[in-house]
Amino acid sequence: MLRLAAASMVGTTIEFYDFFAYGTAAALVLGPLFFPTVSPLVGTLAAFGTFGIGFIARPLGSVLFGHIGDRLGRRPVLVFSLLLTGIATVAVGFVPTYHRIGVAAPLLLLVLRFLQGLGVGGEWGGAVLLTTEHAPAHRRVLWSSFPQTGPSVGFLLANGITLTLSATLPDDLFLSWGWRVPFWAAGVLAAAGLLLRTQLAETPAFQALAENENRATLPFTEVVRGHWRLVLLTAGGLSIGYSVFYTVTTWSLAYGTEYLGIDRTLMLGCVMVAVAVSGAATPVVALLGDRFGRRTLCLTGCTAVALWMFPLMGLLRTGRPLLILLGFVVAMLAFITAFGVVGAYVPELYEARVRCTGASVGYNLAGVLGGAVTPLVATATAGSGGPPWGVAAYLTGIALLSLGCFLLLPETHPAAIASRAATDPAPA
Repeated sequence: MLRLAAASMVGTTIEFYDFFAYGTAAALVLGPLFFPTVSPLVGTLAAFGTFGIGFIARPLGSVLFGHIGDRLGRRPVLVFSLLLTGIATVAVGFVPTYHRIGVAAPLLLLVLRFLQGLGVGGEWGGAVLLTTEHAPAHRRVLWSSFPQTGPSVGFLLANGITLTLSATLPDDLFLSWGWRVPFWAAGVLAAAGLLLRTQLAETPAFQALAENENRATLPFTEVVRGHWRLVLLTAGGLSIGYSVFYTVTTWSLAYGTEYLGIDRTLMLGCVMVAVAVSGAATPVVALLGDRFGRRTLCLTGCTAVALWMFPLMGLLRTGRPLLILLGFVVAMLAFITAFGVVGAYVPELYEARVRCTGASVGYNLAGVLGGAVTPLVATATAGSGGPPWGVAAYLTGIALLSLGCFLLLPETHPAAIASRAATDPAPA
């Protein structure tokens, strides 16, 4: 299990490193470099628009790779999704700016970001199924928390490189080539990840499906017909995690540097500390999920987010780094309380024959609402540079939506399943 969990975490680390490198670049440099003919606000919105394209592509990637995972196995998903994302990310680092090739520059960004999204759309489902379908039931959340930790590690890698370059290079060099280095480094990381993943074994659950000839012929069709309500509730429940994460890690960078005048390196440092804290807390949350239940932790996290969004925006508005850091840390701990258990919770909601498709589609639809829309809504709402109470209201609304969705979903803790089975009337 440790070897499998490490392999799944390495993969999600690399794939989300690729995704986050683009998000940080969108917040800091893509506006002036690729949309220089518009105002700074519109340029930031346009950069976040290309950022959002990746989230729109993710559900399509989950359908594509979900079909592969349910028909051919979980292992091919892990290899091909990483290959696609790695190639697209490296290519971003070579795209000329608007001043070199005009409107073709942002169009190339859109295409490559779309390909990134396709790859990441398949990554999460394959990675969590690798651990969930191998793990013993009483430690399923703990082992599935390894791929859940990967995004935090990937974010720290991507932004650690960006932070180092931002702190050591003059602005002109950073804008000239420094911001491209994280994208180039993705090629080395992807090659290492591919070497590791090609040596993995298939999961027992899929092997059983293949041996019994019980694989779904058209997994997505089965999910739409038989599990559409579950997919929508999953997407609604998970949307709060995306909203909080990308508010803290992407939108706040743009808001803090452009409207509050905070140093770029200082803002990145605050965000990285908060993400590191949430990553360290993930296995602790997972142990609680194995002890008290997955749904319980999700409800607790959503409630904490709903209560913290207005204080978060108040602390951000002060412009004082320590208070901003406090706001970020509490927000990320609330986020991970819900998201630290979903690596086991979401796959457990679906039957094995459509599990890769169902879990991936639900997870990545949440990204459209939470990840793609949130930076755009937040930037537009706080565009005047005034207090971002509209952002707080929007995030609180998303938290309440997620809370309602989780209330409608069942608990999947083994004890809860056994209790329901014991109380169900015997068939006639």
